[in-house]
Amino acid sequence: MDSVSENLAWMAWTWQTGLFFAVIAALLALFTLLGVWRPERARVGVLGIPTTRGDRLFITLLGSAFINLAWLGLVGPNLGWALALCLVYALAVFRLV
Repeated sequence: MDSVSENLAWMAWTWQTGLFFAVIAALLALFTLLGVWRPERARVGVLGIPTTRGDRLFITLLGSAFINLAWLGLVGPNLGWALALCLVYALAVFRLV
């Protein structure tokens, strides 16, 4: 176990970073299983382009990254409200896009 922690020490992992990547991995696994169990056809939303669940997840993750970066630059390091804004954004993307 020590060799693993020594090899990863340069990355400065925190539990928050590990949780972030675990959530992303879980979302990818969930969307893969959904794609196998309940295949879907692409739908056209407000963007005017056909999107699937995976496309909407990618748009949500990308937009959430920009929301958090803007929040850090404009407001500061308290990201609680930025997370709430990202969740509202995710709901909007999955419903409208």
